[in-house]
Amino acid sequence: EMLLRIASSPAAVAAASQLSAPGPAHGSARLPPLAKGPSTACRAAGKGKKEEVLLSGVMFQPFEELKGELSLVPQAEGQSLARQKFVDECEAAINEQINVEYNASYAYHSLYAYFDRDNVALKGFAKFFKESSDEEREHAEMLMEYQNRRGGRVRLQSIVTPLTEFDHSEKGDALYAMELALALEKLVNEKLHNLHSGGNKVQ
Repeated sequence: EMLLRIASSPAAVAAASQLSAPGPAHGSARLPPLAKGPSTACRAAGKGKKEEVLLSGVMFQPFEELKGELSLVPQAEGQSLARQKFVDECEAAINEQINVEYNASYAYHSLYAYFDRDNVALKGFAKFFKESSDEEREHAEMLMEYQNRRGGRVRLQSIVTPLTEFDHSEKGDALYAMELALALEKLVNEKLHNLHSGGNKVQ
C-alpha cells in the first residue's frame, strides 16, 4: 500500500498527543490513545528532523502519468496540440455539414432579398427569411468553432448559386417560398441525423 505524506508542525503533533493522553473524567468525551505499530493511522517520524504525519492512501503522481501524454504532443509545425481521438472521417463530415449550413443560409438570404423588393414588399416574409439565413450561418460558425476546438481543420467548400425568382404561376410566391423553406429544413435535418449516425459508427 502506498503512503501519502502530509507535513505537520511539532506543535500539531504535541497537541494530538495531549488529546489522546489519559486524564481525569469529568463527563466530557475523550479521544482514545493512539495505537502503536503498523496499523497506526498517524505517526511521527524522524527524531531531530522535521516531523511528518503518514496517512494511508494512494499517491497521485501527475508528472509520471503525464509522460505518456507528453509523448503524443506533435512536434511538427502546424499540427494541432488539442487533437485527441478525433478521426479523419468525423473531421470531413463536420466540414460537409458546415457547407450544408452555409448553402441553406445562402438560399434563405436570396428569399429575403426577393421579398424585400419594392415591387414585392412582403416585409414580414423578408424578416423571417433574413432571420433564417442568420440562424443557419450561426450553425455553420458553431460547427467551425467545434472543429477548431477538437484540433480539426475547417475547409470551406463551394456554395451553390440559389434561385432568385420565386413567383409561382399557380401557388404564388409566398406559398411557394414557404414550401421551399420546409423542404430545405427537412434536408438540413436529415444531414444532421447522418452526421450524428456517422459519429456513433466511428466510436
